[in-house]
Amino acid sequence: MAEAKAVVDGKKNRKNKSKEEKRGNWKWAKLGAVLVLIVAIALTSKLARNQKSCPCSQDSRKYTGIVEDCCCDYETVDSLNGAVLHPLLQDLVRTPFFRYFKVKLWCDCPFWPDDGMCKLRDCSVCECPESEFPELFKKPMQKRGLGSDDLICQEGKPEAAVDRTLDSKAFRGWIEVDNPWTHEDETDNSEMTYVNLQLNPERYTGYIGPSARRIWDAIYSENCPKYSSGEICQEKRVLYKLISGLHSSISIHIATDYLLDEAKNEWGRNPELMYDRVLRYPDRVRNLYFTFMFVLRAVTKAANYLEHAEYDTGNVEEDLKAQSLMRQLLYNPKLQSACPLPFDEAKMWQGKGGPELKQEIQNQFKNISALMDCVGCEKCRLWGKLQVLGLGTALKILFSVDGKKHPNESLQLQRNEVIALVNLLHRLSESVKLVNEVDPLIELSMAKFASETPIHEISLLHRAWEAVGRFWLTPPLKLATRV
Repeated sequence: MAEAKAVVDGKKNRKNKSKEEKRGNWKWAKLGAVLVLIVAIALTSKLARNQKSCPCSQDSRKYTGIVEDCCCDYETVDSLNGAVLHPLLQDLVRTPFFRYFKVKLWCDCPFWPDDGMCKLRDCSVCECPESEFPELFKKPMQKRGLGSDDLICQEGKPEAAVDRTLDSKAFRGWIEVDNPWTHEDETDNSEMTYVNLQLNPERYTGYIGPSARRIWDAIYSENCPKYSSGEICQEKRVLYKLISGLHSSISIHIATDYLLDEAKNEWGRNPELMYDRVLRYPDRVRNLYFTFMFVLRAVTKAANYLEHAEYDTGNVEEDLKAQSLMRQLLYNPKLQSACPLPFDEAKMWQGKGGPELKQEIQNQFKNISALMDCVGCEKCRLWGKLQVLGLGTALKILFSVDGKKHPNESLQLQRNEVIALVNLLHRLSESVKLVNEVDPLIELSMAKFASETPIHEISLLHRAWEAVGRFWLTPPLKLATRV
């Protein structure tokens, strides 16, 4: 009996020992699987980070080569803009002649009824009593019959309101002529308002949401459909790129002068917004450069007219300065040697249906200019109208006057068109300069962010380590035996 019991106990011990060994082997197997998982996550993370940071390390310049549909390369444009164009334009737009712009701020939208989407205080103009205005501002405005506005009546938040302070000596001796590319009637009448652009910078206004989106949707979908390379002719592609480039420039200025803290009235750059709206899309940046080159070509083509125009505001010193700066811009030797022909307009309208296509695109751009009356924010409407008129003036210079085919046809520009053209060129120049400054910094920030372990990867690792503990403590699952 004793021997039989000893045999039975020995079998039980061996069976228990076998179970313990299997359980231990299972735990080690699970631990090994988890460790493999951790290593796989780490390797995948490292590979992903290397792939993300690779382009930045391979090429410090994101945009190189010839600007599409233009005759200059990105490097030359950045160099000329930083050293020549931007400093000249910065001084030029501050002179009295280019400081004031005549505009109809309140017109009925010709496409849809006013939906009152812009209800913000920042989107409206407060009509202030005369007692709030300094004495020196009253006389010129009484002569011109302008409404009185002051920053005091904007409840401390003037970012979307238009300041109408005016120097009465700023307007002399320019004729009124129609622009076949724009909808706006520039005839001087009681509906026109004279605006000091230096007191009304292009910046964030709080104008967002469905009303703002509807403007851009109407511009792109009805008048300027997005193209894919090779799908449409060059002329229609040019119209799309001009509007896209203008849109990019506007977005950059909104992000550059942004209301960071409304309670503290703190303004500054919003790089995240700039990246989200423009810099993350290379085609939008390229279209900005294209639009800049297109408008620069219009200015240089109109050199003879702009050189001899009267920049007379009654301030002799400032008027001479404006004329001198204009000549420096038009005949700068660095510009003439490095980029003599920013855009070649002679390639346009050469097909069999050229005249008809030109008329079609002209009508589309007129619709775009008319859409500016539908903008529900006063300051946004001001800058929208100015820049669309500037773009329409560039189109007029390049495509509406052909001195070779019609030598007796001379270029005629309104004072307001010249002001809009030069201010638009300055806005585009500023945007290109900002892209050149900010984009590499944002790229470095994005690369640094990508090189750090993202939160979701930390979460995966954390869960994996938790799994090690659970697997070590949890007994193995019993496998069902087949009958």
